[in-house]
Amino acid sequence: MTNEKTTLSSPADEQRTPLLKRLTGANTLWIGLVLLVLVAVFGAIRPDAIFQVTTLQFLLAETAVLLVLSVGMTFVIITSGIDLSVGSVLVFASVSSAMAMNSVSGGDATNAGWGVIAFGLLVAVVSGAVWGLLNGLLISRAKIPPLIVTLGSFGAAQGAALLLNNGSNVSGIPDRLNRTFGSGTWFGIPNIVIVAAIVTALGALLLSTTRFGRYTYAVGSNEEAARRVGISVRGHLTKVYLLAGTLAGLAGFMGNAFFRVAVVTGHETDNLNAIAAVVLGGTSIFGGTGSVLGTVFGVFIPAVLEKGLVIIGVKEFWQPIAVAIVLVAAVWLDQTRRRARNQR
Repeated sequence: MTNEKTTLSSPADEQRTPLLKRLTGANTLWIGLVLLVLVAVFGAIRPDAIFQVTTLQFLLAETAVLLVLSVGMTFVIITSGIDLSVGSVLVFASVSSAMAMNSVSGGDATNAGWGVIAFGLLVAVVSGAVWGLLNGLLISRAKIPPLIVTLGSFGAAQGAALLLNNGSNVSGIPDRLNRTFGSGTWFGIPNIVIVAAIVTALGALLLSTTRFGRYTYAVGSNEEAARRVGISVRGHLTKVYLLAGTLAGLAGFMGNAFFRVAVVTGHETDNLNAIAAVVLGGTSIFGGTGSVLGTVFGVFIPAVLEKGLVIIGVKEFWQPIAVAIVLVAAVWLDQTRRRARNQR
């Protein structure tokens, strides 16, 4: 019982330790340094391309949707869970939102106003939340392993999205949405990036400063111990997967704004990319440790790596190999750290 209490108190203890020590202990500082080194190396090779404002803007905008997905995935993985469905949920929310906006606009929402756009946002978020709630209930109440549940909803959500529009992309995205949110900027920063940054900041605050965040760490550290000290593990897991689904719905709406079309293909690997970003960011696949700040670095490491390799002329076939090597190295380091800690 003593060991269980010690495990549960670790998140609170981390909050009382100095910031730099927490970052170093969680590998977040070193992950950030890896990102800076990548930028410096590619910048030294091609400063004319890497440090262009347009290159940086496009890089940030490209990763905004994945960043929102990854914030939700961070909470899931910290609970020692997994969510393979977020990419399909994104597609379902995207298609549902686009069709809803077209429906209330008489078949084409291209010239629709903010009322229609707000309705589309609501449909996207609710669609994602429903899938997240379903995942959470099956995992927490039916006691089905997260891998099986989310693998099933991965296929179900993708199939449902294809059924909605007979497997076709949905056009008719409001021009106003694209101009303002998808391609618009504020002081040179893409608006879609600003929204992703706000979501990320709120996620970081939720994880690091609230009871919800402490419970997330506790459930991932030792689920049985968390239950014994009065945490409603089933209810908390349901909320975590609900959060992941809601953010996937928001990401689907953001994708509509950015691409000006609800696509039913092209997001097949978004779930794996989100998982990779979270793990690269220092969140343990075994649960109990991690941070949203680390996830931010984890999102940008593959993005910078892929973009940099393209700019310096490396064949695109090497890009997934390079990302895979970095991912495996991150997991190996995590396992090494855990073994060293357990031997103390």
